[in-house]
Amino acid sequence: MNKTNKPNIAVIAGGDSSEFIVSVKSGANVLKAVDSAKFSPWLVQMQGKNWEVFKEGKKVADIDKSDFSFQLNNEKIAFDFAYITIHGTPGEDGILQAYFELMQIPYSTCNVHSSSLTFNKWICNNYLRNLGVVMANSIKLNKGTGVDVHKIVEKLGLPLFVKPNAGGSSFGVSKVKELSQLEEAIEKAWIESDEALIEQFIDGKEFTCGVVRLQGEKVVFPITEVLPKNEFFDFEAKYTPGATEEITPARLPKHLFEKCQQLTSEIYDMCECSGIVRIDFILKNETFYFLEVNTTPGMTATSFIPQQIAAMGKTLQEIITQIIEDKLN
Repeated sequence: MNKTNKPNIAVIAGGDSSEFIVSVKSGANVLKAVDSAKFSPWLVQMQGKNWEVFKEGKKVADIDKSDFSFQLNNEKIAFDFAYITIHGTPGEDGILQAYFELMQIPYSTCNVHSSSLTFNKWICNNYLRNLGVVMANSIKLNKGTGVDVHKIVEKLGLPLFVKPNAGGSSFGVSKVKELSQLEEAIEKAWIESDEALIEQFIDGKEFTCGVVRLQGEKVVFPITEVLPKNEFFDFEAKYTPGATEEITPARLPKHLFEKCQQLTSEIYDMCECSGIVRIDFILKNETFYFLEVNTTPGMTATSFIPQQIAAMGKTLQEIITQIIEDKLN
């Protein structure tokens, strides 16, 4: 076993969605933030059936999937904890969580039930709407079914947002202003997911808020105001330096700042979340419209969560240490 007696931490990145590259960047940033005085961090990169262990940027071993361990210098190294930074499948939808439950290895994110609920936007929307959360009206279309664009526009109006029902990082998302663009936008969403979600357009500003439960206490982060220079917060706006102005803490009057934080905290509980979660909203007049729950939010150096943690006067290392220690104790 590990001779230092420090718990072995797997920081897991990669995955099987279009968000692979973003996840690798998140993983690198989280790996850097794992306190190596307390823990022994390893990067585990997953893609399909390839589960590989990296140390200092070099592959050192393959993972034995029968018990999530690996061999190094004739020594078997078993992991004590998994920090999941995969965006999309299999790290955000409950699949990897189920594997770790079977292996009895503690992990950083929401559980199987909560991960799969929040990953399916349509099911999550309907669940939260039923609990009184305000959001845009929407329609779900399964891949290969007939599309009646006139009926859709009659019900939801124009403009519209079309997005994959399961996915993130704004891949496959379109803002549709004219009826003639709708069918193509649906086809684009179907490339990323077997289901497309068509949402009514809410004309407002976007805000996002992180939250985590540490030692039984919820910590709600400062809110970020998102001002994309593009039409909306698409992939380019998210990951191109300078393409979006992000202001943390958001310039909101005190009552709205508190209202958004309270709503974030309530949704975290409604969805039975754990670990760091980020919840996105659109503010129109004085109403926050729920957009989505991100249960493995971006953790790159420029992502919202690290920005929000810094705005609280904390470091990513402090928060990650607490998350790991909570689950290991």
